[in-house]
Amino acid sequence: MKKSLVLAMAMALGVTASAYAANPFSDVPAGHWAYDSINKLAAAGVIEGYGDSTFGGDKLMTRYEMAQIVAKAMAKGANVDKLAAEFADELDNLGVRVANLEKKADNVKVTGELRYKYMSKQGDANVDEDGNHNSFENDLRSRIWINGQINDDWSYTGMIENTQNFYGGDANKGEEKTEFNRAYVEGKIGGLALTAGRYNAFFANGNIYDDLVDGAEVSYGDKVKVTGFAGKATEADGGNYAGGELAGSFGDLNAAAGYVNYKDLGDVKGYDNAIWYVGADYTMGDVNLSAMYLKGDMSHNDVDEKVLDDDGWTVGLAYKGAEASEAGSWGLFANYYDLGGQTYIAHTTDANTFCGDGFKGYGVGANYTFAKNIVGTVVYYDTESKLDSKVDDQRVWADLTFTF
Repeated sequence: MKKSLVLAMAMALGVTASAYAANPFSDVPAGHWAYDSINKLAAAGVIEGYGDSTFGGDKLMTRYEMAQIVAKAMAKGANVDKLAAEFADELDNLGVRVANLEKKADNVKVTGELRYKYMSKQGDANVDEDGNHNSFENDLRSRIWINGQINDDWSYTGMIENTQNFYGGDANKGEEKTEFNRAYVEGKIGGLALTAGRYNAFFANGNIYDDLVDGAEVSYGDKVKVTGFAGKATEADGGNYAGGELAGSFGDLNAAAGYVNYKDLGDVKGYDNAIWYVGADYTMGDVNLSAMYLKGDMSHNDVDEKVLDDDGWTVGLAYKGAEASEAGSWGLFANYYDLGGQTYIAHTTDANTFCGDGFKGYGVGANYTFAKNIVGTVVYYDTESKLDSKVDDQRVWADLTFTF
């Protein structure tokens, strides 16, 4: 241990060495330059030495041993920010919540996101009943996230959102709403992980549902995880829902199978849909290949739906991917969809999904990090209704997202 490190850590604890009379280590005599500091750290429980009553000051410590000392010092209230940053990975493995211990008084974190979007649209699907062609969308979305640490096991998240439209009937009128549209807690109960409140649910990788819910989700396990969920879909006429998923991670292969049962879709009594799914993805270096099959069972007052297709599938291919924290990072991706109207409620794609009629088509895109926390995305979608192939849609989605 270096002389400067012993003295700095001892000073950080803010107590005097003279308060401790006993000499804890036989190899650190009273006249040693580090006697007072070592004596204080031992009395405070920060250092323990070896089992033979020696300090072993001439021995080299492993990073793990040093991380243990830093963790104990932090728990005692020592200001060791630089050491905590240096040994962050080891502290994490020790289960030390570095952010909490470094700033106990600052347990609320505010972050944000600003996204500018432009989307051009072509095709018969974009002509309204009056014959007007809705050719593009143009808006600016702002989000403010509030994260509060309740205790070591529980946290709170809230989100405020505002979207300003630059095109359409409500453009630039100053009437856009600012909504507090997410508020939920996350925590642990024994070995269970729990999320509850208003949050964004993501079922079947978004192939069934990717939108807001008022609900709860509980999961157990790590590499093999069992998840159960229930609540009410607040968007997309999702009605009440309940279901579960079994997922496993096996090296480069991830697989999942699950079930979501929706009741009273669109608040229509007796209008139900039960959707099963199975999917997997495999990573080969910078390449990720994914696929999923879905099967729906929609009915109204126990009479089966006969018009909409009841099954569907999707495949995806991705290469690398833009990371907001890494300037110059980039990625390419492509997806193909062939999904019956009974297999999704609020699909995650930005393509036209034809109001639940079922759709098929593809999307290809790229993303790039222009500078740290500034990411651009461009995607081209070409889809058509499964009920009427003459009703089609082509759109180019482009956005630039700033995070802070």
